[in-house]
Amino acid sequence: MADLVLVVEDDAANAVLVEAILSSVGGFEVVCTDDGDEVLGLIQERPVVAVLMDVSLGRTRIAGEKVDGVALTRRIRDLPEGINLPIILLTAHAMKGDRERLLFESSANDYVAKPIIDQKGLVELVGRHIRAAETVRAELEIRDRS
Repeated sequence: MADLVLVVEDDAANAVLVEAILSSVGGFEVVCTDDGDEVLGLIQERPVVAVLMDVSLGRTRIAGEKVDGVALTRRIRDLPEGINLPIILLTAHAMKGDRERLLFESSANDYVAKPIIDQKGLVELVGRHIRAAETVRAELEIRDRS
Protein backbone atom coordinates (compact mmCIF):
# COMPACT_ATOMS: atom_id res chain seq x y z
CA MET A 1 0.00 0.00 0.00
CA ALA A 2 1.34 3.42 -0.97
CA ASP A 3 2.12 6.15 1.54
CA LEU A 4 -0.71 8.66 1.96
CA VAL A 5 -0.07 12.32 1.13
CA LEU A 6 -2.75 14.89 1.83
CA VAL A 7 -3.10 17.79 -0.61
CA VAL A 8 -5.01 20.77 0.77
CA GLU A 9 -5.93 22.92 -2.22
CA ASP A 10 -9.09 24.84 -3.13
CA ASP A 11 -8.30 25.32 -6.81
CA ALA A 12 -9.49 22.20 -8.66
CA ALA A 13 -6.93 22.47 -11.47
CA ASN A 14 -4.04 22.81 -9.02
CA ALA A 15 -5.37 19.91 -6.93
CA VAL A 16 -5.57 17.66 -10.00
CA LEU A 17 -2.05 18.63 -11.07
CA VAL A 18 -0.46 18.03 -7.66
CA GLU A 19 -2.35 14.75 -7.25
CA ALA A 20 -1.17 13.58 -10.68
CA ILE A 21 2.44 14.46 -9.92
CA LEU A 22 2.45 12.78 -6.53
CA SER A 23 0.64 9.64 -7.67
CA SER A 24 2.20 9.07 -11.10
CA VAL A 25 5.74 10.35 -10.49
CA GLY A 26 5.96 9.63 -6.76
CA GLY A 27 3.77 6.55 -6.40
CA PHE A 28 1.89 8.05 -3.44
CA GLU A 29 -1.73 7.58 -2.52
CA VAL A 30 -3.19 11.10 -2.57
CA VAL A 31 -6.26 12.61 -0.96
CA CYS A 32 -7.20 16.14 -2.04
CA THR A 33 -9.52 18.33 -0.01
CA ASP A 34 -10.06 21.93 1.01
CA ASP A 35 -12.26 21.09 4.01
CA GLY A 36 -10.40 22.00 7.21
CA ASP A 37 -12.42 19.65 9.40
CA GLU A 38 -11.72 16.79 6.99
CA VAL A 39 -7.99 17.61 6.99
CA LEU A 40 -7.78 17.44 10.78
CA GLY A 41 -9.86 14.25 10.86
CA LEU A 42 -7.77 12.47 8.22
CA ILE A 43 -4.55 13.31 10.01
CA GLN A 44 -5.92 11.86 13.24
CA GLU A 45 -7.50 8.78 11.60
CA ARG A 46 -5.08 7.73 8.83
CA PRO A 47 -1.30 7.39 8.59
CA VAL A 48 -0.65 10.57 6.58
CA VAL A 49 3.07 10.87 5.75
CA ALA A 50 3.04 14.45 4.39
CA VAL A 51 0.76 17.42 3.69
CA LEU A 52 1.01 19.83 0.78
CA MET A 53 -0.84 22.97 1.84
CA ASP A 54 -2.05 25.84 -0.32
CA VAL A 55 -1.43 29.09 1.52
CA SER A 56 -4.40 31.05 0.13
CA LEU A 57 -7.35 28.80 0.84
CA GLY A 58 -10.47 30.78 0.00
CA ARG A 59 -13.28 28.50 1.18
CA THR A 60 -11.68 26.45 3.92
CA ARG A 61 -13.30 26.32 7.33
CA ILE A 62 -12.76 24.58 10.65
CA ALA A 63 -15.91 24.29 12.75
CA GLY A 64 -17.41 27.07 10.65
CA GLU A 65 -14.46 29.47 11.08
CA LYS A 66 -12.70 30.56 7.89
CA VAL A 67 -8.99 29.67 7.85
CA ASP A 68 -6.14 30.02 5.37
CA GLY A 69 -3.30 27.56 4.87
CA VAL A 70 -1.10 29.21 7.48
CA ALA A 71 -3.78 28.93 10.18
CA LEU A 72 -4.67 25.36 9.16
CA THR A 73 -0.99 24.37 9.31
CA ARG A 74 -0.76 25.74 12.85
CA ARG A 75 -3.88 23.76 13.79
CA ILE A 76 -2.29 20.60 12.37
CA ARG A 77 0.83 21.28 14.47
CA ASP A 78 -1.39 21.37 17.58
CA LEU A 79 -2.36 17.72 16.99
CA PRO A 80 -0.16 14.96 18.45
CA GLU A 81 -0.06 13.44 14.93
CA GLY A 82 0.93 16.78 13.43
CA ILE A 83 3.96 17.70 15.51
CA ASN A 84 6.51 15.99 13.23
CA LEU A 85 4.33 15.67 10.12
CA PRO A 86 6.05 17.15 7.06
CA ILE A 87 4.01 20.10 5.78
CA ILE A 88 5.03 21.82 2.56
CA LEU A 89 3.38 25.09 1.62
CA LEU A 90 2.26 25.63 -1.98
CA THR A 91 1.85 29.25 -2.92
CA ALA A 92 1.85 31.81 -5.67
CA HIS A 93 3.30 34.25 -3.10
CA ALA A 94 6.85 34.35 -4.39
CA MET A 95 7.97 37.85 -3.51
CA LYS A 96 11.22 38.44 -1.66
CA GLY A 97 10.74 37.57 1.99
CA ASP A 98 7.51 35.58 1.50
CA ARG A 99 9.22 32.20 1.96
CA GLU A 100 10.78 33.05 5.30
CA ARG A 101 7.69 34.88 6.58
CA LEU A 102 5.28 32.09 5.62
CA LEU A 103 7.48 29.33 7.04
CA PHE A 104 7.87 31.24 10.30
CA GLU A 105 4.16 32.08 10.61
CA SER A 106 2.96 28.57 9.80
CA SER A 107 5.65 26.29 11.25
CA ALA A 108 5.66 24.43 7.93
CA ASN A 109 8.73 22.49 6.86
CA ASP A 110 9.15 23.89 3.37
CA TYR A 111 7.74 26.07 0.63
CA VAL A 112 7.16 25.55 -3.09
CA ALA A 113 6.20 28.37 -5.42
CA LYS A 114 3.42 27.80 -7.93
CA PRO A 115 3.20 27.06 -10.75
CA ILE A 116 4.99 23.78 -10.16
CA ILE A 117 7.39 23.26 -13.02
CA ASP A 118 9.83 20.66 -11.66
CA GLN A 119 7.61 17.64 -11.02
CA LYS A 120 10.46 15.28 -10.12
CA GLY A 121 11.90 17.95 -7.82
CA LEU A 122 8.57 18.21 -5.96
CA VAL A 123 8.44 14.44 -5.45
CA GLU A 124 12.07 14.40 -4.28
CA LEU A 125 11.36 17.25 -1.84
CA VAL A 126 8.37 15.41 -0.38
CA GLY A 127 10.45 12.23 -0.09
CA ARG A 128 13.29 14.03 1.70
CA HIS A 129 10.88 15.46 4.27
CA ILE A 130 9.19 12.09 4.79
CA ARG A 131 12.56 10.40 5.39
CA ALA A 132 13.61 13.16 7.80
CA ALA A 133 10.36 12.78 9.77
CA GLU A 134 10.85 9.00 9.92
CA THR A 135 14.35 9.54 11.31
CA VAL A 136 13.03 11.92 13.97
CA ARG A 137 10.28 9.45 14.96
CA ALA A 138 12.82 6.60 15.21
CA GLU A 139 15.14 8.71 17.36
CA LEU A 140 12.26 9.69 19.64
CA GLU A 141 11.23 6.05 20.04
CA ILE A 142 14.80 5.10 20.97
CA ARG A 143 14.98 7.97 23.46
CA ASP A 144 11.62 7.04 24.98
CA ARG A 145 12.74 3.42 25.48
CA SER A 146 15.91 4.49 27.28
